[in-house]
Amino acid sequence: MKAVLLLEDGTVFEGRAFGARGAKCGEVVFNTSMTGYQEILTDPSYHEQIITMTYPLIGNYGTNADDWESRQVFASGFVVKENCPYPSNWRSSDTLDAYLKANDVVGIEGIDTRKLVRHIRTEGAMRGIISSSELGIKKLTAMLQDHPGLVGRDIVKNVTVAKPYEWKEGVLDVLTNTRDVPAPKYRVVAIDYGMKRNILRLLVSHGCEVLAVPAQTTADEILARKPDGVFLSNGPGDPAAVTYAVETVRGLLGRVPIFGICLGHQILGLALGGTTYKLKFGHRGANHPVKNLRTGKIEITSQNHGFCVDLDSFKGKDVELTHLNLNDRTCEGIRSDKFRAFAVQYHPEASPGPHDARYLFDDFVRLMEAK
Repeated sequence: MKAVLLLEDGTVFEGRAFGARGAKCGEVVFNTSMTGYQEILTDPSYHEQIITMTYPLIGNYGTNADDWESRQVFASGFVVKENCPYPSNWRSSDTLDAYLKANDVVGIEGIDTRKLVRHIRTEGAMRGIISSSELGIKKLTAMLQDHPGLVGRDIVKNVTVAKPYEWKEGVLDVLTNTRDVPAPKYRVVAIDYGMKRNILRLLVSHGCEVLAVPAQTTADEILARKPDGVFLSNGPGDPAAVTYAVETVRGLLGRVPIFGICLGHQILGLALGGTTYKLKFGHRGANHPVKNLRTGKIEITSQNHGFCVDLDSFKGKDVELTHLNLNDRTCEGIRSDKFRAFAVQYHPEASPGPHDARYLFDDFVRLMEAK
């Protein structure tokens, strides 16, 4: 069965359908990871995005019940050069094709993903529609014109949770099928803007009693829980549009240690008086080099973001740049000793990706110990 990917500038890619049948709009982005497609698909940060994998063969190790990073697949569509219909892995329980069908994700394979990625790198990330049900370009164009895009919209409200929940599961050792769950020493409130589960697992494995709360939770409601620390999670979309989250973090500054990741980093930056802007095509992959300016060491990091904190907006403020992206010199980490708060733009919890930056969870524990 045929499928079509149409970009807002009129560029058309024709290929073969796999996964669910239908038509979905979203921002077309690319991810350079060679593995980890199931974790990527279930990362809520990809809400309203059509993900293109640059690695040519995807699906070769199948899917399983353990590699979910949230309660559902939030991506709008999936684009690959070649989908593998015969996975081989001892953990595999199903094919990628069946997984996408079960989770209502429209896929397209057989297109020139190199051409698509070069186009996005040149022209920038843009809105698109992926369809295996309607192939007429005029109708698809009309459908795409109704999609509002991401800038200026709060889409965190679509992925956050409705009520608080406790998390008790630690990091899984897949070889022994055991989890690291030490006795908790610290009470952490994690604000769920679209949180990945491996963040929660790592907090538990670092001795934290974790309560996750909805994105709309106020500073007073959080402080009433008497936390030792507050965690700001990853999430999708434009941080400047999530004004209630920025206001909450402003109310927490200086009153409790804070650690943020990805969207949480951007929200902390806004709360500290900075500004954010949209990147041309974003950073998405598992091999992005970042320099830790405090130690001088280079970390290979997992990333997924389309917006960024403006370095120049912190001039004259009590904010230190701690991490720098070596590809484009953008901000990857900030810290305020005055307010006992720090955050990074990338994903130290990985899943997928390297573990170079897991030390940041130790830093959070030390900050809570020193409070």
